[in-house]
Amino acid sequence: MSNRVTVSTDGHVAEVMLNRPDKHNAIDMQMFAELGEAGIRLAAEPAIRAVVLHGAGDNFCAGIDVDVFDDDTMSIGANSMSPQDPSPANFFQRAAYVWRELPAPVICAISGAAFGGGLQIALGADLRYARPDSRLSIMEIKWGLIPDMAISVTARHVIPVDKLKELAYSGRVINGEEALQLGLLTALHEDPLMAARKMATEIAAKSPDAVAAMKKLFNDGWSLSESESLTLEAALQTRLIGSENQLEAARANLSKRRPEFQD
Repeated sequence: MSNRVTVSTDGHVAEVMLNRPDKHNAIDMQMFAELGEAGIRLAAEPAIRAVVLHGAGDNFCAGIDVDVFDDDTMSIGANSMSPQDPSPANFFQRAAYVWRELPAPVICAISGAAFGGGLQIALGADLRYARPDSRLSIMEIKWGLIPDMAISVTARHVIPVDKLKELAYSGRVINGEEALQLGLLTALHEDPLMAARKMATEIAAKSPDAVAAMKKLFNDGWSLSESESLTLEAALQTRLIGSENQLEAARANLSKRRPEFQD
């Protein structure tokens, strides 16, 4: 892996950083690949209980590197537009969708710009913290394209579809305040990275089994029928009750001590 994306860990928390500050962390083909690889790598590490996703420098991500559009004969191979087994997402979608696939919660910290593909990467996270003066846009219309980095899934229960259409049709840039009102953001912070790290540390102290089950319930259950969702809820709870980490949570709570969970 080159330096387009860096991954570091501190205890049970991982940090993933988009690392092209000189290009406002714009996404080129190498960054697409490295984002997907980073998510896959973290998913295979059971000790990771929370992930912080952010950009180097003053911007989260300015979207697709404009150099990609220099050649008017540009074409995209069929393989890159096909699902990357075992994921349902293709090569481009996976850069955003992989954070939804990750069992551990992902908290995205946004400063500066989150445009186009950058905003779609952020939408793959469970939580999005941003500065009030951050700038967000679904900007693909500018290039005569649709937003196609899994937004049809990741934004499904985040923002009303008419609001999403208005942003996508116009490509207009909104600030953090409006993004929060629309539902694109979870919260505003003057220092979103510090807030994301604090939340990740808090999550990492909880039972990793229960947190992962919650993420699955909320991600999958919202798209199922009522009966299917209730069945999933019961199945996940049945799996947790009496497990070692569930018993440790109960024992620690009753003893008023810090729990020691197994990975």
